[in-house]
Amino acid sequence: MQRRLLGRVEYLPTYEAMQAFTASRDEATPDELWLCEHPPVYTQGLAGRAEHVLAAGAIPVVQTNRGGQVTFHGPGQVVAYPLVDLRRAGYFVKEFVYRIEEAVLRTLAHYGVTGHRVAGAPGIYVRLDDPFSHQALAGPAHPHDPFRGLGKIAALGVKVSRHCSYHGVALNVAMDLEPFSRIDPCGYAGLRTVDLSTIGVSTPWHEAAHLLGQKLEGLLAA
Repeated sequence: MQRRLLGRVEYLPTYEAMQAFTASRDEATPDELWLCEHPPVYTQGLAGRAEHVLAAGAIPVVQTNRGGQVTFHGPGQVVAYPLVDLRRAGYFVKEFVYRIEEAVLRTLAHYGVTGHRVAGAPGIYVRLDDPFSHQALAGPAHPHDPFRGLGKIAALGVKVSRHCSYHGVALNVAMDLEPFSRIDPCGYAGLRTVDLSTIGVSTPWHEAAHLLGQKLEGLLAA
């Protein structure tokens, strides 16, 4: 897998470049991992509904073909785009998503943070009261509030075309979280969004990007 550190790049040209790469690749094309951050932008997935964008203001909203609903990208967030030939890798989409989430969990663990999965809600969450607790989430989720006591720290949405993936995962490192209050993140009204800095972890963007890239490379090439 070839890693490309793109730095801060506009969202739409990057999205178009992923589509072009995927459309032109063949069985011999090496997989790539793009790591970047974007200027402020809201992106809508295929399941996205307009009413989940409450007040975009001056932030553009871009319709995409990834899975999921609306999310926000902005400076201080590590966005990772694994461009993987899943047929060659030998696993299906569900396993691909699991491995991406596992890479985020291991990245958080490096900083002493315990991440959690929530059934039916792709992405990674942390306990708001004690993000460093190793205790597993106990029992079934609250029927009316499955995210009670949790904050979302990483959002995930992928697209697979001709057995090849694009789009990916966004890990919040140290960013302005206010724009998340202007949407229903991932379609869930009132879902809290956090980053590493607000839970007490200070790390440079490049360090977090390098670490997440390492974890993704190791897990997706396995």
